[in-house]
Amino acid sequence: MNKYEIKTNAVEETARLAARLAVLLRPGDVITLEGDLGAGKTAFTKGIANGLGVKRTVSSPTFTIIKEYEGELPLYHMDVYRLEHSEEDIGFTEYFNGEGITVVEWAQFIEDFLPKERLNIHISYLDEQTRLLTFDPKSAHYEKVINELLS
Repeated sequence: MNKYEIKTNAVEETARLAARLAVLLRPGDVITLEGDLGAGKTAFTKGIANGLGVKRTVSSPTFTIIKEYEGELPLYHMDVYRLEHSEEDIGFTEYFNGEGITVVEWAQFIEDFLPKERLNIHISYLDEQTRLLTFDPKSAHYEKVINELLS
């Protein structure tokens, strides 16, 4: 599969890109978000929530691990940073195979539990406003989604 890159020049632009991505997703899709602290993973997730019509305020589930939001499709937002040294499965597959969209921040910490088919997104901090988003689709479905998003 190919990798795709796009730069955004403001948090709002990153959120708009994520909202456009959201409308291309289908139930059971899994998005992983990687990047340093402050890179924009939660801002990207807020954009996905907006694109799904979520009305509640989206915040990082750092201490709860998983937050669920209702929208046109359910959004399952995971922040698995605290699971770095854990091998415990807390029901990931129920979410990954569920009726909603799953977004996983710090996904490298649960690599063994992730589905093979997913969309990996790495967000790099370039400066205060600019981010480089690298999309790495792990199936033909996600490749098609990214091609639609970037066309």
